[in-house]
Amino acid sequence: MTMERTYFEHAKKVLILGLPLAGSQIAQFAVHMTDVIMMGWYGLDELAALVLASGFWFILFILLAGFAFAVMPLVATAAGRGDSTMVRRATRMAIWISILAAIVIYPIFGFSDDILVALGQQPHIAAQARPYLAVAGIEMVPALIVAVFRSYFSALERTRVVLIAVIGAVILNAGLNYIFIFGNFGAPELGVLGSAIASLIVNFVMLIVLAVYAAKATPENDLFRNPLKPDWSMFATVFRMGVPIGITSLSEVGLFNAAALMMGWIGTAELAAHGIVLQLTAIAFMTQIGLSQAGTIRAGNAMGREDEADLRKGAIVVVGLSLCMAAISSALFLLFPDFLIGLFIAPDEPARDEVLAIGGMLIVIAAMLQFSDGGQVVALSLLRGLHDTAVPMWLAAFSYWALGMPASYVFGFVLDWGAKGIWMGFVFGLTTAWLTMSFRFWKYKSRISRSA
Repeated sequence: MTMERTYFEHAKKVLILGLPLAGSQIAQFAVHMTDVIMMGWYGLDELAALVLASGFWFILFILLAGFAFAVMPLVATAAGRGDSTMVRRATRMAIWISILAAIVIYPIFGFSDDILVALGQQPHIAAQARPYLAVAGIEMVPALIVAVFRSYFSALERTRVVLIAVIGAVILNAGLNYIFIFGNFGAPELGVLGSAIASLIVNFVMLIVLAVYAAKATPENDLFRNPLKPDWSMFATVFRMGVPIGITSLSEVGLFNAAALMMGWIGTAELAAHGIVLQLTAIAFMTQIGLSQAGTIRAGNAMGREDEADLRKGAIVVVGLSLCMAAISSALFLLFPDFLIGLFIAPDEPARDEVLAIGGMLIVIAAMLQFSDGGQVVALSLLRGLHDTAVPMWLAAFSYWALGMPASYVFGFVLDWGAKGIWMGFVFGLTTAWLTMSFRFWKYKSRISRSA
């Protein structure tokens, strides 16, 4: 079944979907920023432990969240066909896998301090991170199920509920942090552990709210009918799609984490400047993620209808909007570098001028990076909409680790370009991912009728 839409209609649809999704990504980022800011008020050692522990948790989460992300293209395709049974099957099995995966990896949290020390972290900081991770390990179950519901609602184009839920999480998390970290309103003062308890409560509340909303707002999908009934064929489909998605996400996260280690070899000011510019880049990247998820949904819908013409138009619009967003963020980076970087540095910091100088150099490269970073995530997401995840995983791993990471080392240390060389490696790796995945999509899309 084909549906003729103009480019303007596609752009309107993508923006209606993409802007709330981008907002929810920024709000999710704000949850983490709230934890960091409030723990920074509490103490520097505690802040270091939180950053260390939350990074450890996030690496495992982003790997396992691949199963939740697989729900988006599967449900979007099923919705395009009007197949509510397939919607229910995919969502239910994603919840199954998420719970099982969280249980399987939980023992890792019991050895977290030993792992962190083995990775070169200070023992007393690792010891403070352990109780946080013991609680955060339990949090993995509701957090992954919440991710499944977010993908489910996004695929059904109910993106506003996702945005409202995450904004609510920001507010609730800040309030609970205030209570449990500092011991206010009669609660015990728990420091780092208090932040973990707050996050656990927030994720359970989000899980309950989204589950109730799913039952009330989408009764046609009957999500909770026979929740314990196995569906091994769909279990295998979600698993087969989710593993490459998780590994792809982990590859990109790992690239930036490894780069931070290399930046630390150069110097403290370089590491600080890198962290600041990376935060600015991450904020801009949230808009690209929102657009890319809209692209996944639109591509999945078109696949469900076997409408290649609609897929082509929608993809052109998403790519065009991505380039516009990249141009805007790039212009802001180039026009206001000192202002943006200075937001993260205390006025009386002795190394402020040095960090501003290094950051000013890196933010120029970050401006270039906006196009390739946005382009590669959009191409990747369009491929996910067509249920193509295995080949993009290999393309991403090759681009990030076989090319990007060695290029960062060569530019940074062999050619002695320092911090800017490491960031030039990012540009090289992400541009390769953009070009190869874009080629893959425009070649692969012609198979839509046979794949659907």
